[in-house]
Amino acid sequence: MNMSEATAPEKEHLASLVESLLFVAEGPVTVEQLARALQVEAAQVEEALGELAGRCNGRGLRLQQQNGRVQLVTAPEAAPYIERFLGLEFSSTLSAAALETLAIVAYRQPVTRAQIEAIRGVNCDSVLNTLLYRGLIEPVGRLEQAGRPILYGTTFEFLRYFGFNDVTQLPPLPGEEQSRSPAGEAEC
Repeated sequence: MNMSEATAPEKEHLASLVESLLFVAEGPVTVEQLARALQVEAAQVEEALGELAGRCNGRGLRLQQQNGRVQLVTAPEAAPYIERFLGLEFSSTLSAAALETLAIVAYRQPVTRAQIEAIRGVNCDSVLNTLLYRGLIEPVGRLEQAGRPILYGTTFEFLRYFGFNDVTQLPPLPGEEQSRSPAGEAEC
């Protein structure tokens, strides 16, 4: 069947087709991209993603979502086995300064370098460069003020590194336990 012969899928097959598209995607994709490819409404894709997440519960894959993008990833507990299977050396750990800076970005995003430095009390240029290089943070915009400083946020790699499905799974900060609602799990 060629591309012009593809028609909109039946509802009962939509979750399987979404899973197939996520499997072959080179990275995170938007719901709109999936809807276009499947010739269905975005709401139908959202429903299929919910079904897919439920089907994958307790399996080796997870459905990861952030900023309107979605990706199929392996379960974090499988990481050491996958690294051994692929012949990769175990991922290096982050320094205390990098973890501290990353925590600030994760909880305060979007955040500027100056805001991070005000919280940490030290220059963060090299730590930010390390986190950018490792793909754990990324520029997400610019602040509308003099100098238009870069705003940083976390990435899909951040979620994968820490085994989160989305940023709502970050543990609450001390004193915020009651104010945060529990995160819904979307495991695959």
